[in-house]
Amino acid sequence: MPDQGPEMEPEMEPEMEIVHLLRAVAVELGAHTARFAQRNGMHPTDVRALIALMDASRAGEEMTAGRLGAALGLNSAGTTALVDRLERAGHVRRVRDERDRRRVTVEVDERAVALGWSAFGPLIGRAVELLRGYDERETAAVRGFLTGVREAAEEDGSGHPDPALPGEPHHNNPR
Repeated sequence: MPDQGPEMEPEMEPEMEIVHLLRAVAVELGAHTARFAQRNGMHPTDVRALIALMDASRAGEEMTAGRLGAALGLNSAGTTALVDRLERAGHVRRVRDERDRRRVTVEVDERAVALGWSAFGPLIGRAVELLRGYDERETAAVRGFLTGVREAAEEDGSGHPDPALPGEPHHNNPR
């Protein structure tokens, strides 16, 4: 019988078991996000946009529509439609720069943050509770592993960062 790969081995290596657990977590988080989006009349890309905006805010960074579109891989028209949709729903607001009125940033409305916490807060709380069970060294190992996996996921398959991230949009999907 030809080689079936690691999945078909009777005893899976511990590393592959963790890789499969990570994949399962990613699938479950994606399903959780999709259910949240559907219950709230959003597209999953709307949720990704809100997350990107909250991450930027937490980092003390302003987010223009162009930067948001680049982060999501959307073209200009798709980004405008996305921000318009989120603004109509009351999830974001456009804010003009006081020094340069041509510059507009996009900010998440507090109601959207509250809505997100109502759905994701219990999951976040459980994750924090689990992490509190680890010592400093174990927490550093978890952080290092997840950072490495995230960096690997951002690569284009060649071992180099995907040129479409976060620079030029790489597709024209408006959602």
